[in-house]
Amino acid sequence: MLSSATITFRDRTYGYNPQQPLDISLPLAPSPENVNCFWAEPVQVDTIIVGDFVGSVAQGGSTNYQRVHLTPHGNGTHTECYGHISPDPAATLDKCLNRFLFMAQLVSATPRVLENGDLMVMAEDVIARLDEGNLPEALVLRTLPNLESKRTAQYSGTNPTYLEPALAEYLAQHGIQHLLLDLPSVDREEDGGALLAHHAFWQYPENTGTQATITELIFVPDAVEDGWYLLNLQVTSLVLDASPSKPVLYALTPVVSSLGGSVSFAEAPH
Repeated sequence: MLSSATITFRDRTYGYNPQQPLDISLPLAPSPENVNCFWAEPVQVDTIIVGDFVGSVAQGGSTNYQRVHLTPHGNGTHTECYGHISPDPAATLDKCLNRFLFMAQLVSATPRVLENGDLMVMAEDVIARLDEGNLPEALVLRTLPNLESKRTAQYSGTNPTYLEPALAEYLAQHGIQHLLLDLPSVDREEDGGALLAHHAFWQYPENTGTQATITELIFVPDAVEDGWYLLNLQVTSLVLDASPSKPVLYALTPVVSSLGGSVSFAEAPH
């Protein structure tokens, strides 16, 4: 059983334990408590019945054989590409996401209250936690307070927290291609279709980041400390702009060099 592995990033080597994953996804369940947003229908699982065949062992069938009805953008953790805001039929996640391991930094930030009462994650509060000389490939954003109710929140019609577009623009301009956050969207629930943060992050349509992704509705437990991690971004091969996803983090530790010193990694979780 593989209990240790290493990864090298920008000439620095880090160790991690593949047997200690930190799952930051929310499950998809046919339950009224399943997290939901943007007025999506709840997840539904139906037993398939064909003639004498019943796709349920509990109902006397030989196997479980079910159909799932879900809305990727509205039910649970999901990852999306620029096809979310583009009419291009080729802009699908299965084409845009062709790597699945990334060096990621987890940052926690407290939204600010705007004059209109909205809650917004401000660019300066997040950027202050980043080292412009050593930026990650992916940013994992945890909003505070980190309430357990995020796991079952019914966000529709509540005008949830969203991002200042300047933050999305900063990430795009500095090569951070993957953004993960515990909110239903990077943009305001109702903004007249402007989707300013989506456009800024994907730099659409002038300089489109075709391999960049946004993952929404994650949940990062308090026990997972801010710092650097290896991210495994798992998705299904749906030919759509978005897919249910399962982002998994692995804690990193500096690897001691052959000279006896350790690799400098000030942001490593402790």
